[in-house]
Amino acid sequence: MYEQLGERKMSELIVYHGGTEKVEFPICKFGRRNLDFGQGFYVTDLRQQAVDWATQVADRRNETPIINRYRLNRDAILGEARCKVFTAYDRDWLLFIVASRRGEPVADNYDYIEGGVANDRVVDTVNLYMAGLMDEETALLRLSQHQPNNQMCLLSQELTDKYLIFDGTETI
Repeated sequence: MYEQLGERKMSELIVYHGGTEKVEFPICKFGRRNLDFGQGFYVTDLRQQAVDWATQVADRRNETPIINRYRLNRDAILGEARCKVFTAYDRDWLLFIVASRRGEPVADNYDYIEGGVANDRVVDTVNLYMAGLMDEETALLRLSQHQPNNQMCLLSQELTDKYLIFDGTETI
């Protein structure tokens, strides 16, 4: 049984998807395959991260940035789905990101993946490692100096439809 806090169930987490369009009904298999955690629907529980991403996308497209807000039952997903959760920029995260960006189907074994984004703060390290210009030990040392932000990738349409509830949009 859920405890109620207003209309929000206590087990639900507010998450955001930044872009230039309202996304009321997310489609997991829409988008590029070689992203950090594969082809899925990406959200974050960090509003500013979504705002920053929406602004970048909007600037490239010369459009208006939009934040889509959802309620995610993360506990239910973690309890019933095939999940991978990264808690640090560590060796496991690095090897997964590299494999995924190279097009290897490492995300195919999961319905939900959560962890740090290979963004402007760490992408140079990832790219240098991928190109063979930095060894693993040096890459891990550089990555360890950063606190991961957070992204959640929903790879299962069934779980997305069941546990990610659209809660509105906001124009930035």
